[in-house]
Amino acid sequence: MELKQLTEYKHIYFLGIGGIGMSALARFFHSIGKTVSGYDLTQTALTDELSECGMKIHYEVDVQRIPYDIDLVIFTPAIPVDQLELEFLLDSDTPVIKRSQALGILSKSMKCIAVAGTHGKTSTSSIVAHLMTDAGLSPTAFIGGIMRNYDTNYLQGNSEWFIAEADEYDRSFLHLYPTIAIVQSLDADHLDIYGTHEEMINTYEKFTLQIVESGILIMQSGLASHFSKDWRRAIFDKKIQFFEIGPDENVKYDQVSVYTHKYHFDFVFNEILIDDLICRMPGIHNIKNATAAILACLKAGVSAGQIKDGMDSFGGIKRRFEWIFETETFVLIDDYAHHPTEVKAAIDTARNLYPNAHISAIFQPHLYSRTQDFYREFALELDKLDQIFLLPIYPAREEPIPGVSSQMIFDIMKNNNRYMVGFQDLIGNLQANKPEILLTLGASDLNKFHKQIIGVLT
Repeated sequence: MELKQLTEYKHIYFLGIGGIGMSALARFFHSIGKTVSGYDLTQTALTDELSECGMKIHYEVDVQRIPYDIDLVIFTPAIPVDQLELEFLLDSDTPVIKRSQALGILSKSMKCIAVAGTHGKTSTSSIVAHLMTDAGLSPTAFIGGIMRNYDTNYLQGNSEWFIAEADEYDRSFLHLYPTIAIVQSLDADHLDIYGTHEEMINTYEKFTLQIVESGILIMQSGLASHFSKDWRRAIFDKKIQFFEIGPDENVKYDQVSVYTHKYHFDFVFNEILIDDLICRMPGIHNIKNATAAILACLKAGVSAGQIKDGMDSFGGIKRRFEWIFETETFVLIDDYAHHPTEVKAAIDTARNLYPNAHISAIFQPHLYSRTQDFYREFALELDKLDQIFLLPIYPAREEPIPGVSSQMIFDIMKNNNRYMVGFQDLIGNLQANKPEILLTLGASDLNKFHKQIIGVLT
């Protein structure tokens, strides 16, 4: 079925409208005067915000609830292929496309900055979006988290710049053809989609080769070694400007220090030095994210002075090492970490910021497939905590896999202060053990317990 320009459709229906990426796209269509409605499995604060804007949302799978006058359907691959509404709509005459297709179509006529990587997409893209917005470049941005400066995951711009996360799940990023691409990490993930780490890396190669002629590729140091010789030749043939970031590269972060719970660093690129930058999202991983974002913004026309001001005013992202509560005796920090590398980064950052403190965490694994693939790695990182409370798996889009549970992680851990707890036991266990620094880790809705946690521990 041939698609019109997406902006020509009048009523767009979203299957999975409450997802962080889907909700940003819904906000876009609503902002340009389209009628937006949709379905989601769960009512959340985010779906409530969309409803308050005038979007009609229902939470039961019911084809009778689908508005009769929709003329475009956008769905997330998190929706099961046998979901009744999706099956019904695929059999109808209404065009049905994935979110990634919609983003790709919208970005084609603009200068796209696409941020890819197993980790770092949301942090990096939000820094890019803020630095460009603060400098007056007015980008349109679709972010996978809520930016604290704007209290939203979508920025409506009026320039030619388009910022998007290049998501590798379901090979979604192959719909993007960026002017500037950033690749932050290539750790194995989504092996339920790719089968092998090698196949995932091959797909990243394809993504980077979709950068426009004479475009820009920014990668963390060492990542390019995973790619083939043919890839290097193709990058050269397309005249793509290639930059690597690291302490020993020509684009580097330097003089990293920590004081008053903030990371400070210098950005160095050829003859450009921007000194004593503040990174309010702590951790060396976020210094790397910020360095890539700064280079992308310099290449997009943001000045060094504007970057200095923008980094100082950047407020971070909700659920990315977010301080929820802090007193002299108790600190609660929330982090979206749901991959072993992200868990490691969160724990290491907490150790750096609170070197003499007793550090505990609540961890809820995200997805049966990811737990099956990485339970050993999760156990290794969680063992580094002084105390760990492990919850049942958050299934999200998945059906249970026989034999796969949080118990797999628990059983091979060596930490003597580990507790396998159910939701009904969580608050009681915390009250009995009195954590000093507590991290809530995972891509679930653990933040719904924060008020109770604060109530019993303060």
